[in-house]
Amino acid sequence: MDKVLAGRRVLVVEDEMLVLIMIEDMLADLGCESVLAAASVHQALALIDAHTFDVAMLDMNLSGDKTYAVADALAAHGVPFVFSTGYSQHGMRDGYRDRPLLTKPFMEKELGDILARLLAPGSTGHVRSAS
Repeated sequence: MDKVLAGRRVLVVEDEMLVLIMIEDMLADLGCESVLAAASVHQALALIDAHTFDVAMLDMNLSGDKTYAVADALAAHGVPFVFSTGYSQHGMRDGYRDRPLLTKPFMEKELGDILARLLAPGSTGHVRSAS
């Protein structure tokens, strides 16, 4: 059976340790080759400068700090990403409203599906509206 994310390198930006462990387990089950994690905007930016990622997942709020600087850095490096949050999309800043959003709690299948869509050939990393 092929793993959805076989061989992929993923950045996870998450400050809640239990949530991070759950996400890491899901990503391992989906076949990720490498998962690096950051609990702060500063750590995430340092990882982006030092490593190459295929895709990323960003908690929108890290102990009160928004992760838009991380999103900007990922976009500059051409890395597709999904935001995750326990809140609604209403707080999302203009320029990011078309980015995919996973609402916590989410299931492994939801995570795999959204990351697979982001990694699909021709994907722009933005949410496509249904026709």
